[in-house]
Amino acid sequence: MKTVLGIETTCDETAAAVVSVDPEGAPTIRSNEVLSQIAEHAAYGGVVPEIAARAHVEVLDLLVARALERAGTRLSDLDGIAVAAGPGLIGGVLVGLVTAKTLALVAHKPLMAVNHLEAHALTARLTDGLEFPYLLLLASGGHTQLIAVRGVGDYVRLGGTIDDAIGEAFDKAAKLLGLGYPGGPEVERMAERGDPERFALPRPMLGRRTADFSLSGLKTALRIEAERIAPLAERDVADLCASFQAAVVDVVIDRARVAMRAFSGVAGRPTALVAAGGVAANGAIRRALAALAGEAGLAFVAPPLNLCGDNGAMIAWAGLERLRLGLVDDITAPARPRWPLAVEPAPVSAA
Repeated sequence: MKTVLGIETTCDETAAAVVSVDPEGAPTIRSNEVLSQIAEHAAYGGVVPEIAARAHVEVLDLLVARALERAGTRLSDLDGIAVAAGPGLIGGVLVGLVTAKTLALVAHKPLMAVNHLEAHALTARLTDGLEFPYLLLLASGGHTQLIAVRGVGDYVRLGGTIDDAIGEAFDKAAKLLGLGYPGGPEVERMAERGDPERFALPRPMLGRRTADFSLSGLKTALRIEAERIAPLAERDVADLCASFQAAVVDVVIDRARVAMRAFSGVAGRPTALVAAGGVAANGAIRRALAALAGEAGLAFVAPPLNLCGDNGAMIAWAGLERLRLGLVDDITAPARPRWPLAVEPAPVSAA
């Protein structure tokens, strides 16, 4: 059995986890400690990088100790230390990376500097034992991509956003409508009570031959409708949220269909359609993607809700995947505010 400690500090969650894998390859999450900074950032309506970095410094040592204790293991018993080395807010990334390097040096353990996006991409293998290759919708507050996942370290970008990420669009919609932070869950909550057909919002990029997204126009259309009927009653807000979410769902499904057609040209037939990242927690998007997968004769896989957002378990698992392949890093591994997962986008055709 191999066991790895995972550390995550790329944005506004401080996280540490211990994950083991047995000789047959079956994983076990032995601990998964996550401390959110929502309260610290709520007053600003978004993440303040300096506040986030300072908060990581204050609690990371405690979280690592707690993760080890709850896993019933010691630093000396580990087979490696994995850490999210980017992409993310550079201050926070440095906090986690310096901590992981120090632990690896002191304990004489291998270091795995993990791409945060790769950790999301591989979570389906942690939770469902999924085989390669699979089609991934990776969607969060900072990223929206459709990716052919062909293996560890082997990713082809089939499409992505040319402006706002899906999670970012949800957060901005929430702020526009006077809802709380983080915005995604608030918009979803209000949408459940609203009429998705009241407002005829646009579906940007619908029908395009490439699998790219554009959400800035949808956000602008939402603002125009809100200003047109202001002041907003609670019913208006619910209907605007429902209409906005329905438009996003339609765009996601259309873009995923294009990516499914392009997938065979770069990776054959997918084993599944996978959603990962914070936006994968959205129930409407999950249900629509599950239906699309069913139409295509594919399994649909999404992590449990506690593994959709940033967490240490996904970092530890990605570290284990890399460790088993001998992909380890030395003490010079850099912190990377930008770190593309799929370096070479593939040409995409709907034909």
